[in-house]
Amino acid sequence: MRFRFDPLIIKQALRAETGKITMGIRRKYLIPIIGTILILCVVYFYLNVPENRFVNDLGMVFVYIPPGTFVMGSPKTDLWRKEDEIPHQVTISTGYYMQTTEVTQKQWQAVMGANPSTFKDCGGDCPVETVSWRDAQEFIRKFNQMDHHNEYRLPTEAEWEYACRAGSTMRYAWGDEADCRKANYGNSRLASECKNINPGKPAPVGSYQANPWGLYDMHGNVWEWCADGYGAYENTTVTDPEGISNSTKRVLRGGAYFDPAESCRTANRCWDPSDYRVQDIGFRLIRRPVQ
Repeated sequence: MRFRFDPLIIKQALRAETGKITMGIRRKYLIPIIGTILILCVVYFYLNVPENRFVNDLGMVFVYIPPGTFVMGSPKTDLWRKEDEIPHQVTISTGYYMQTTEVTQKQWQAVMGANPSTFKDCGGDCPVETVSWRDAQEFIRKFNQMDHHNEYRLPTEAEWEYACRAGSTMRYAWGDEADCRKANYGNSRLASECKNINPGKPAPVGSYQANPWGLYDMHGNVWEWCADGYGAYENTTVTDPEGISNSTKRVLRGGAYFDPAESCRTANRCWDPSDYRVQDIGFRLIRRPVQ
């Protein structure tokens, strides 16, 4: 029997073999390529998503506060509302790291070499107090010289209120009702609503419940300096407001152990001269990594 050469059969056979070879090449190279792409995507994600928590060499803990929009100020229905708490929409366009507690006495001493606090007997984990806004700025200047990987500053008033609210629209991070067991306030000659419950002096930082974003003592303990000069709010939508830069009146927020509940509200505003020192004023920091 003679073999018959059929070009069609040969063509089909070659096509089938070529398909097998091509599939083999695909399996050999395509799968590793896809795997590499997935790995690169994961690496990119982790490099571009900020870490949620950071601890520096002084043991200061910072949490990441994401950007967002909120209503700053208080509603007219709040019986404790003050005239300077005009509600207005604020956008924080860039995330930032906020210290979870107030700067402590031992942290201050590590940078400045001395402790100005009135309540030294409270211990190194209590907030540093009896410091002016200018004192806080000098601390920040020296600390920035010590830490070459990060830059520190005071929060703006908008950053402070945004972080204090942690998504809440109420008087306090926990709700509208004052609660002596959730913050250190109301035990002094000025206010007695928390007498026999709160200590009547600063407490070690973190002694009370954190807000939903992991920040302690945003209500009570000691007042906290903000970067802004005090001034009226703009009655309009704003992005990243910074207040008056050259004012000698500097914003204070949060209330203190010395004050009544109304002074510790999220929206409450206060101010003092930039060189003013008293035993119920401290501060906390904002951290930005150096690129």
